[in-house]
Amino acid sequence: MPPFSSAILSASQAPESTALLAWYDRHRRVLPWRSLPGVRPDPYRVWLSEIMLQQTTVATVDPYFERFVARWPNIAALAAASLDEILQLWQGLGYYARARNLHACARAVVERHGGALPQDPAALRALPGIGEYTAAAIAAIAFDQPAAALDGNGERVIARLYAVRIPLPAAKPQLKALIASLVPQRRAGDFVQALMDLGATICTPRRPRCVLCPWRACCAAAAAGVAEELPVQSAKPERPSRYGVAFWLTRPDGAVLLRRRPEKGLLGGMTEIPSTPWRAEPWIIQEAVRNAPAAAEWSMLPGLVRHGFTHFVLELAIMTGRGVADGIWSRIDRLDEHALPTLMKKVARHAITAVGPRATPAPDGQTAVVLPRRRSRGGLARRTADGEG
Repeated sequence: MPPFSSAILSASQAPESTALLAWYDRHRRVLPWRSLPGVRPDPYRVWLSEIMLQQTTVATVDPYFERFVARWPNIAALAAASLDEILQLWQGLGYYARARNLHACARAVVERHGGALPQDPAALRALPGIGEYTAAAIAAIAFDQPAAALDGNGERVIARLYAVRIPLPAAKPQLKALIASLVPQRRAGDFVQALMDLGATICTPRRPRCVLCPWRACCAAAAAGVAEELPVQSAKPERPSRYGVAFWLTRPDGAVLLRRRPEKGLLGGMTEIPSTPWRAEPWIIQEAVRNAPAAAEWSMLPGLVRHGFTHFVLELAIMTGRGVADGIWSRIDRLDEHALPTLMKKVARHAITAVGPRATPAPDGQTAVVLPRRRSRGGLARRTADGEG
């Protein structure tokens, strides 16, 4: 299938960066990490925002960004913080590998570059957590390097501008080559941000407001009347289910047992309520109890907790018991002081609500723990990437 629609051949003019920049000067969004017109951007704020915005909306990131810069106003301050402090403030933002890489990157910048982010995209890519797009975005926005940074909004704009019908993600190389030809030598950072704003406010996924677009006259998709059909997305495979059992262990004073997950892998470095491994088959109670953190009279709580990750959906049953074990003990009213991911907060809420007279004895050892899947009224939690939640 050809990458371009024939409509582009009859467009009245080629897209010009000056038209987009003129639109941006009038309609730019005001964002907490974005410098005012004529003010040099702070590379730290640009980097921090780009990491936080990966797979996350502006509205979600806004309060987290404000809290981070208030507590750690520069890279040196962030590098001096502990990973626990960063993870604790990151709670609820998801994609926790970003927080670990953020900390590692801050320390690497201090050690290798004297606390200042490098301007060269290649040097940026050598730092933890900075990939091709993020390096290009930082180089362009923070240092006005003519780097072609293309986020999801930008991909949509370019796919429509040139009527690229190759499905994403296969179309990404084509789109990157096209945007590279448009980036101006001056005001490259404003151009990148203008492209983001155009996709976020005008060239939206549904009902794009083409009549207000500065590139309307040269947009092949608009000329062909297919703007809303682009970009084409490859069909996503159905996510498989995984199953586990969480253990809500309390001691006589009411404190609950927590533990830290391994630094690498799923929810790495976060605090969790102990559980069995997560696997493709439901657990049998007798089998699950062998993974319990302590010998106790375990009871099954009614219901289960469901949580969506990028590559699978997790269903956790919860067992409750009393006993002692090695680990982190926390009063229930102080759980928010720990770096609990969203999944574990859901487990805690479920257990706190269900413990007491509503707890039910464990059924026969050959009965499956995991209850039949059921969808809550609100559906799944926000999907997270790389098994993070």
